[in-house]
This record gives sequence, C-alpha cells and structure tokens, in this order.
Amino acid sequence: MSFVQPDSYLTLHYRLSDPAGVDAVNTFGTTPATLTLGQGQLSPALEALLIGLEEDAHARFDLPAGAAFGARVPGLLRWVSRAEVERACEHPGSEAQVGDVLRLHLPTGVEGQTGLLTALVREIDAAGDTLLLDFNHPLADCPTTFEVKILAVL
Repeated sequence: MSFVQPDSYLTLHYRLSDPAGVDAVNTFGTTPATLTLGQGQLSPALEALLIGLEEDAHARFDLPAGAAFGARVPGLLRWVSRAEVERACEHPGSEAQVGDVLRLHLPTGVEGQTGLLTALVREIDAAGDTLLLDFNHPLADCPTTFEVKILAVL
C-alpha cells in the first residue's frame, strides 16, 4: 500500500467546510481532484495533514480558526468599479450582487500578463457602481473541517 509523501501525486476526494457545514469545496459525488503536493494547490497546513495517510484512507480533520488558510488580511478588501469588474470577469454579462463569488482576470505584476483570482462581493455602494471585493480565502480566519478520501498515491 502506498503512503502520501511530501511530493506525492494524488487522486482524492476532499471537502472543506465552515463550522455550519457550508462547503467551500466538495468533490465527493463528482470528479475527484488530482494534485501534486508541494505545488501550492492546497494550503501547506492541509498538505501537512495528508502526509503519512495511506491509499484508501478516509479522514476528517477539524482545524481551529486561521489554521487552514490563515488570518483575514484587511488589505485584500478593495473597492472596484463595476465597469472594471465587468471587464475582468471570467463570465461577463451578469449583474454582480452581494455574496457572489467572482473569478477575475487581473494583472499579475508581470508586464502584459493576467492571472485568474477569486473574490467575494462584500458590499455595493449606494449608487450601485462600486463593489467591495474580498480577495481573502472564504475560510480565512474560520474554523475549518477538512475531509479527505485518498483514492490513489503515485
């Protein structure tokens, strides 16, 4: 039987949820995830929990606030014009509302390149033309349940 190592390539099902049981991610019942540990696809704290698990293991971990995705960073809250959001949105044409999760193509800092970032719409100004976007992970500063089923270790 194979065990998860720090550089393992894995196929797994996993679920990340908040204390109320609301899922941020859940691959159970859908296509499993594939990833290589050490490549930043999961937070370092979550990767550390996988090390040593054997193939076919099914485990659940309850992590305290901030352990999985760190503390909320106030600097990751930004007011952005609705027009700019519309230009950057992966799926333009929908009217963003409070609570929506948006995927935005934004500059990376490397000349001419953009990266896909996820943001939560926290507020909309009274005029409706500026949105407060939160680029923190949705489970930052939150107790988190991490459930995992290791399907294959390569």
